[in-house]
Amino acid sequence: MNNAKKILLVEDDRDIATLLRLNLQDEGYKIVHEADGARALALLDKQVWDAVILDLMLPHVDGLEICRRIRQMARYLPVIIISARTSETHRVLGLEMGADDYLPKPFSVLELIARVKALFRRQEAMGQNIRLEGGMISCHGLAIDPLAREVRLRGELVDLTPREFDLLYWFARHPGEVFSRLSLLDNVWGYQHEGYEHTVNTHINRLRTKIERDAAEPEVILTVWGKGYKFAVEKPEAQP
Repeated sequence: MNNAKKILLVEDDRDIATLLRLNLQDEGYKIVHEADGARALALLDKQVWDAVILDLMLPHVDGLEICRRIRQMARYLPVIIISARTSETHRVLGLEMGADDYLPKPFSVLELIARVKALFRRQEAMGQNIRLEGGMISCHGLAIDPLAREVRLRGELVDLTPREFDLLYWFARHPGEVFSRLSLLDNVWGYQHEGYEHTVNTHINRLRTKIERDAAEPEVILTVWGKGYKFAVEKPEAQP
């Protein structure tokens, strides 16, 4: 257990917290539970964590504020939101605050475990790719730095959520290749699940508003009707 991933579980429902803690511990994870938002923030400052499972409705400090604070930290920390707030507005808000995933209650414990495993697999795979490839990707006026997890567009820093960064980085590493929504779920989210394809659409639409000159007429992330999406191959500049 010395090398076990350490997860902070922030959930004020005692029964849900106990169920999740026992099942995640059975999978080999080290779980620390906190029911209070303010105390959870203090734990985040005091210790190093591998991931956070975060409810939204918490006493003293809510989950969205905790997520926002996490994204201000220098070290990238994966966040999965679990919440009884099931509206699309709350899901989008949670993702825009920087959550890696959003699982509405009630949910299957097995599905949560699958999401946690997928998150760690994706993080490890991304780290291996960065170590193997290294360097910055420059195209379409974008400068994508995988080590700093930063993107600049014509010199200006682009504010991306962690998932938006991963999606853009995946596309930029595979220019010209067409990916279906299920394929993107598998490669970027780390799991393939029928019914979640709309999540891909939402992320691509938001990403386009941030990197395209005109999101309604995209030039970088293109729709291939009936098949999926692809990252445009940059055309060489014409020689004078």
